[in-house]
Amino acid sequence: MNISSSPDKAKETRKKIMDAAVNIFADKGYHDARVDEIVDASQTSKGAVYFHFPSKQKIFFAIIEQFVEVLERNLSAAIAREEHGVQRVDVALRTCLETFQKYGNLAKIFLVQATGLGESFEIKQAEIHTRFARMIQKHLDQAVKEGDIAPIDTEVAAFIWMGAINDVVMRWVRTGDPEPERVIPTLHTMLLRSIGISEEKLKTLN
Repeated sequence: MNISSSPDKAKETRKKIMDAAVNIFADKGYHDARVDEIVDASQTSKGAVYFHFPSKQKIFFAIIEQFVEVLERNLSAAIAREEHGVQRVDVALRTCLETFQKYGNLAKIFLVQATGLGESFEIKQAEIHTRFARMIQKHLDQAVKEGDIAPIDTEVAAFIWMGAINDVVMRWVRTGDPEPERVIPTLHTMLLRSIGISEEKLKTLN
């Protein structure tokens, strides 16, 4: 039977492979994970795995893209419900942190496992970080324009935010401590204070 003969079947097989790979990579890391383990865990065949993904690296990149798509989709939906810059910055931050919490294994692969795996991985990760920093910058610019925050270098501020989010979330997905329930409200408040959101305004956002 041709693997590609049924689009629905092929889509289902691809999903099974990626779901299994997420758990294997999150548990063992990229280098120690073996394609045979992904085959076994996905209950597919080696031929099916290599039909959809020519290499282990392709599986890994597909998982990272999957997480980025989930994050972007969640952010776009949340931001679309808000009209003003500061509210959009606020909801984007909350949604980002909540998505990392909900998809812990995907977040671990994106933030932890992709670090130090060579230039191609690092370039990919840097591209994604830049993409989200630009999104943050856009809404910081809007908040400045609307007078919700004082004029600042929004590009630098956006990359500072990305660095803080990356470091704190990386620690919790790697060690489980501090727990997200502690991290989210504290990080949320500190980042908003860092761009000059007043205490009065913070009360309306919390």
